[in-house]
Amino acid sequence: MEKANGCISRPSRKRKLPQEGNDVLNFTLDELSDDLLERVLSWLPTSTFFRFNSVCKRWKSVAASESFKLACSRIPSREPWFFMVDPNLNQSVVFDSAERSWKKLSHPPLLSQNCNCNSIPVAAAGGLVCFRNLSGDYFVCNPVTGSCRELPPVNPDSHHRSLHAIAMNAYSNYHGSYKLFLVSGDLPKLSYKVYNSSADCWEEEIMLRRKTDDCTGFEFNSNDDDDAVYFLSKAGNVVATNMQRSPSKQFSSVITHKDGEEIVYFLSSSGTVVACNLTQKHFSEYPRLLPVFLEYSIDVVECKGEMLVVMLSEFFESASIRVWRFDEKTKTWNQIAGMPPSMSHEFYGKKVDINCLGAGNQIFICLSSAELCSYVRCDIVTNEWVEVPKCCLNGEAMEFMSAFSFEPRIEASV
Repeated sequence: MEKANGCISRPSRKRKLPQEGNDVLNFTLDELSDDLLERVLSWLPTSTFFRFNSVCKRWKSVAASESFKLACSRIPSREPWFFMVDPNLNQSVVFDSAERSWKKLSHPPLLSQNCNCNSIPVAAAGGLVCFRNLSGDYFVCNPVTGSCRELPPVNPDSHHRSLHAIAMNAYSNYHGSYKLFLVSGDLPKLSYKVYNSSADCWEEEIMLRRKTDDCTGFEFNSNDDDDAVYFLSKAGNVVATNMQRSPSKQFSSVITHKDGEEIVYFLSSSGTVVACNLTQKHFSEYPRLLPVFLEYSIDVVECKGEMLVVMLSEFFESASIRVWRFDEKTKTWNQIAGMPPSMSHEFYGKKVDINCLGAGNQIFICLSSAELCSYVRCDIVTNEWVEVPKCCLNGEAMEFMSAFSFEPRIEASV
């Protein structure tokens, strides 16, 4: 230390950068080649892509280039967006799980036409969402870009059979390779049709046989009197078997891939889970979680490639929400997650209907009744339950009954 003007000077705590060899620390994105710039920008959250136009001309040009879309397609995965269901809105509303915020998206013009204005989402996969109008026509849309197309009409004969499940699978976002699966018929006579985007046509209908080692041991009787058979709806009301669910989740179903096999799961009218193995061309029914006479609301989800069941039930003057996995070896249901009682007790006695969807380790749950509307996210690994903030449009809280999960990808082609 040295003395200066009678004071002791101390060495500065600030480090000086080397004068030589530090050019690498001073570069700007403008110095990157177009290829490198596209690779860097492709890793940004999708929500930032909307702001590229206001940054500079070069970034605006990048956002519109096919090579940038190709770079985006190489990103392994993106945090999901949850597409909220409300047929009365003329715009799309999504919840961004990465930024934990609500976003408004423009409604595709094709879905705004009079004949399609009441279309509702019925399935989603990859970066695409499938809609169905009142006439039974299907539309596939990329909610991020707004691109949309109508699929070829289904065989008119299919409209006369009960439709149980609509599931979707995306094989390549960039090349627009996806399939739409429809499971229809009357138990135990089920069949399925597949729309293949690569061929742009519906394939021949295929019948499903009953699996011989069905673990339920339940025999279907097509001669049962419908008026004598009752079940508890997803809203907790006792109804007859011929009553439909709410339109938004009428075809509630998920698809999984296991050992090279595609399996579609859906809820039967009596609340049991039906598994349709499209590869082996057979179906089976899983055992009930609860007796049919108990009040509960149930839904199926897909997380990390497996089917799970979410159930809201009431016992001992309290409500519980639990997540269950089926063990194929022991043929039993095992609980893997449960909402803390301090949170679930709020739903007791309110006839709450749950509609759920899975994305990775997350489950997004919409809870609705005449008295409340709430949204909750569950992490099935950590068993963490978090309430999602309300969505407000024009100062009013919106109420959504259900949602669908998709990856926000600008490169997803319809």
